[in-house]
Amino acid sequence: MKLFSELRNRHFLFFDLLFIPLAAYVSFVLRLDTYRLGSTNLWAGLALFAFVAVSVTVFAFWQMGLYARYWRYASVDELLLLAGTVTMVSLVAGGLSWLLITIFQLPAAVPRSIPLIFVFLALGATAFPRTAVRWLYTSRRRGSPRPQKFVGIVGAGDAGEKLLRELQTNAELLTEAMVLFDDDPFKKGVKIHNVPVFGDRYSIPQGARQYGLHEIIIAMPTATGKEIRQIMEICEEAKVPTKIMPGLTELLAHRSTFKQLRPVAIEDLLRRDSVQIDATAVSNLLQGQRVLITGGGGSIGSELCRQVLACHPSQIILLGHGENSIFAIYHELRDRRLNGLEIVPIIADVRFPERLEAVFSQYKPQVVFHAAAHKHVPLMEMNPAEAITNNVLGTRNLLNAAEAHDVAHFVMISTDKAVNPTSVMGASKRVAELLVHQTAERTGKPFVAVRFGNVLGSRGSVVLTFKQQIAKGGPVTVTHPDMERFFMTIPEAVQLVLQAAVIGHGGEVFVLNMGEPVKIVDLARDLIELSGLEVGQDIDIVFTGMRPGEKLFEELFIPGETYNPTPHDKIFIAKNASTFVPNNLDEALDDLSYSVWECAAEEVVARLQKLIPEYTPTLAEENG
Repeated sequence: MKLFSELRNRHFLFFDLLFIPLAAYVSFVLRLDTYRLGSTNLWAGLALFAFVAVSVTVFAFWQMGLYARYWRYASVDELLLLAGTVTMVSLVAGGLSWLLITIFQLPAAVPRSIPLIFVFLALGATAFPRTAVRWLYTSRRRGSPRPQKFVGIVGAGDAGEKLLRELQTNAELLTEAMVLFDDDPFKKGVKIHNVPVFGDRYSIPQGARQYGLHEIIIAMPTATGKEIRQIMEICEEAKVPTKIMPGLTELLAHRSTFKQLRPVAIEDLLRRDSVQIDATAVSNLLQGQRVLITGGGGSIGSELCRQVLACHPSQIILLGHGENSIFAIYHELRDRRLNGLEIVPIIADVRFPERLEAVFSQYKPQVVFHAAAHKHVPLMEMNPAEAITNNVLGTRNLLNAAEAHDVAHFVMISTDKAVNPTSVMGASKRVAELLVHQTAERTGKPFVAVRFGNVLGSRGSVVLTFKQQIAKGGPVTVTHPDMERFFMTIPEAVQLVLQAAVIGHGGEVFVLNMGEPVKIVDLARDLIELSGLEVGQDIDIVFTGMRPGEKLFEELFIPGETYNPTPHDKIFIAKNASTFVPNNLDEALDDLSYSVWECAAEEVVARLQKLIPEYTPTLAEENG
């Protein structure tokens, strides 16, 4: 039995060569109602038909990939392919036999009903050894070590079915799916791979008790954060631990479903409807292009690298100041790259125009994504010169190099903190936006800025700070009870950045639709509860007062900018953004640059206010 269950495709070829002639012989016997064919013509016809059938079968199976299938995991798709190919073989074998007899006047006879009889026998002859392999493998798995964990799966769709099948075919996981839950009332009571659908999400507590479940797995990659939160609350009521299958973006990056299962994270509770982008348009923009990504080792920059890689550019130029982060993303991309794709790591600082000139002269990028920036608000309040040299002067240097070397597309990553800024960081990004608009107006090329809020999981994210505080036993510090922010996941933000690059014509600001703002205190509370702890009992939340440069809430639109919808429902566009570029922008930047190099922090802030009238610096609240 073990030997039979480990058959390979070369063995199936041998069985085909043996069983196909046998199926032809039985077809003639059934047609003539006797095992003796009688006349010489019928024996000759059998020999001819069997030879043609074997030849056509081997050729057709090879062409249709049936000798390249792993029949241990055969599914309905493989059986349908096999049935269709055998049907075609029967018709071709019959027609070819009659054609040969007619052309060469062969003394042979093949009754017309033979192909019809042969198709059923040949299907059985070819399907039997292949399906036997799967059946024996499944039977052997039933005798495997007893599962150590019984689970229920929430979601009886494609993702849930895939996970269920993996659990059933991989005995080493020692995990058995006992029951499914799905909100579709038509699925209640049906069985998928012999596992019943017990009911909707509200039946989880009853199902968990009845089947003795050790864990609930949420297999709903397109579910919203609100739905995930509801299921989590039900599972907590049932006192059953929960794991989750990631969202679609993360799901597509891996083959094994089970290995992706993880505890529910804050990203799941904030998850929105999956982003749908025009992948063809994005691919057409980047395919075969030389793409330079500044800040390539950062949170946004590294994800840009991953998604750009999938669009098959001819070259990805990773430009960053931190050697460790560039080293990490370079080796990650190098392991995933396709034939012909060149990945170039460049350690450089955008504040040095001569260095940028050398890079652009050597590699001649056609598309530039500018993600390099200082983003930490309190740190930039204490180091305004660094914010200006990197975020403003660095952007100007990059734009000058892009213009000089005829870059076709330029996309700068901006922030919602650039709108009515109260921080040096926000004001510096607003100036950078103006520089992009100025260059777009001067060149007539699609140089654009994309503005969005906080990204979950980025370096310096409040989520990481909260997790560290929880790991230390608390307290979790929140600056103000009314503080709220817009949040996006990194993959979601980058997908929309790529889409905006396609839509842009030049001089626009694109604003990503980030849904509803989230209160920071609610975020802290969710993270504490996801850690299995209770607020006030295990860990306290302490309010520390607002820090320099912070606002209670972020804004998306600058007064006077006219925002219109785009073909993508998650992206807004301000077509008149370039009209806000002051005529004296270059002179004002020269003055600002002088203040920076003189390390005159107060003068830097004053000149920023003059350049960005809506910039209103704030002071920290006094701690009570």
